[in-house]
Amino acid sequence: MSAPARPTAKGAASGSRGDAGLGRLERYRSIVPDWDAFADACRRPLPATIRVQTGRIGPEDLSRRLTGKGYSLRAVPWAPAFFRADGEAIGKTIEHWLGLFYVQELVQAIPVLALDPRRGEKVLDLCAAPGGKATQAADRMANEGLLVANEPNGRRMQALLANLNRMGTLNVAVTGYRGESFPVSERFDRVLVDAPCSAEGTLRREAALRQGAYPAVIRRMAALQRRLIVRGYDVLRAGGTLVYSTCTFAPEENEAVVAFLLEERDARIEPLALPFPFSGGILAWEGLAFPEAVRGCARIYPHEIDSGGGFVAVLRKP
Repeated sequence: MSAPARPTAKGAASGSRGDAGLGRLERYRSIVPDWDAFADACRRPLPATIRVQTGRIGPEDLSRRLTGKGYSLRAVPWAPAFFRADGEAIGKTIEHWLGLFYVQELVQAIPVLALDPRRGEKVLDLCAAPGGKATQAADRMANEGLLVANEPNGRRMQALLANLNRMGTLNVAVTGYRGESFPVSERFDRVLVDAPCSAEGTLRREAALRQGAYPAVIRRMAALQRRLIVRGYDVLRAGGTLVYSTCTFAPEENEAVVAFLLEERDARIEPLALPFPFSGGILAWEGLAFPEAVRGCARIYPHEIDSGGGFVAVLRKP
């Protein structure tokens, strides 16, 4: 995902008693299930989770290595090769530097699981840096086929390249196009548009975002996201799968962007069924109305899986 715009806390409105510090996030009170649990989760530190790079080591073998160093690991039943990890500085272990695992938020596992890339396919990650989802996709493809990891920002591309190299990916080609200008002559079996966003869902590790994003940031991000989702769809082959995801709560960047694609192209939403509590897409927001099919999208809140927040939509091209 490209770098999020980070609002500052200056000038943010305080919430009601018991919600102090959530500021602009109060706008979501009417759509978040169990607001008090959400508010409490937002204030707690983000638990550490890691993803095993299974092409390099098996989950059991990595677990033995790390538990032998004093770390406590608990498998996540619905996320293959993911562990919740207790212990300090797990990202500074030799196992991390050898590319045996990637420190990755649990909510960030969901877009690639929904994309379901397979061996031998041609897959595009349109906004790939810093590489967590690209390396996850490559691992699920068993390093077979072609994964194009696209990142237009030169500095962020360096982080992407470093992670691809560290994780031992073999089937990845890196490109530097602006996502909305990716060549339309190409066609892919699956496309991931993990779009740059206002990043409110990262608030448990980014203190500046605990007040929520500024409206101007949300509008700017939504304009870019509309261009990205259309281009991602246009480079999809007939019958292919597009996953659109963000790490924000803003309907303007989520349901509204998906609804825009439905208006512009003959896309079909494939309803998500996830093995944990989540919320479906909403149909109305501040004067905006969205198609009934948007209910098939998924909103994930921090208190539902004890992670960050996000939004995922799966679309197919007839």
